[in-house]
Amino acid sequence: MDLNAIETVMRPRVRAEIGPFAEGDGWLAGGTWLFSEPQPRLRRLIDLSTLGWAPLHADAAGLSISATCTVAALDAFEPPPAWVAGPLIGLCCRAFLASFKIWNVATVGGNLCMALPAGPMISLCAALDGVCVIWTPDGGERRLSIFDFVVGPQRNALRPGELLRAIELPLAALTRRTSFRRASLSPLGRSGVLLIGALAAGGGFILTVTASTRRPVRLDFVHPPDGQELADRLAAEIPASLYYDDIHGRSDWRRHMTFEFAEEIRGEFGGGRP
Repeated sequence: MDLNAIETVMRPRVRAEIGPFAEGDGWLAGGTWLFSEPQPRLRRLIDLSTLGWAPLHADAAGLSISATCTVAALDAFEPPPAWVAGPLIGLCCRAFLASFKIWNVATVGGNLCMALPAGPMISLCAALDGVCVIWTPDGGERRLSIFDFVVGPQRNALRPGELLRAIELPLAALTRRTSFRRASLSPLGRSGVLLIGALAAGGGFILTVTASTRRPVRLDFVHPPDGQELADRLAAEIPASLYYDDIHGRSDWRRHMTFEFAEEIRGEFGGGRP
C-alpha cells in the first residue's frame, strides 16, 4: 500500500544521524505491517536498514539478533552443536503465517514490536530468556526482559523516541533441552497456542506460554512437576481474562489446548506422577 502522507524518508548511516524523534515519525525496518494499511499520522519514515547492523552475532555469551535481522536470515542460521535448543529457531520461524516473500523482508524486531499474541519471535525469545536492547533518545540504552517488553496485544514497552536495537539470547538458555508444541485452527493458520518447555541447569523446569495468552507467560519450577502441580500453577497464573479470543481461536479452546500441551511437555520430560 502506498503511504501518501509521507513527506520524507530519512536514511541514517550511524546513530548520530537519526536526530530527535518527532511527532509523525515512524521507524521503517521490514515494513510488512507498516505498508499493509493506511498510516495517516506518519509524515517521516526513518529507514533502519541503512544503519548496516549485522543480522546475527554468536559468541561465548550466546546469540545477539539485530532488530533488523530478517526471518529468512535467522532461519538460515546454523547454531553450534552444543546449543541443543538450536532447533527452536527454525521451529519458531516456521510458525509464521507468511510466504517466503514476507520471510525475506519481515524482521525479528518488527515481530516483537507488533506484540501480537501469535508473534513467533516473541515465543522464541520468551523460551530462551531473551533480553531486548533498547536505544533511548538521549543516546543511551536500557534492557528489558521480553516478558516486560511485550505488554499486551499490539502494546510494547517502548517509550516515545525509543528504538529496539537487538535481542540477546544467553548461552545458558541456548544449551537447554527443549520441547515445542503449537496448534492453529487450520494447517497453515496463525498460531492459536504455542508452548515451549525447557529443562534448566540443576533440574528445574521452565514452561513458556504464548499465542494462547494476551502476553507471554513463564512458569518456573524447581523440579519437573507432577500433573496436579502443573495444572494448579497454570490455573493460578493464567486467569481466564488473560487468554486471547479472536477469529483464530476462542479463549476456552486456547485454555484447553494450553493445559493439554503443558501436560504433554511435562510427560516428555519425565515429570512426576500424572
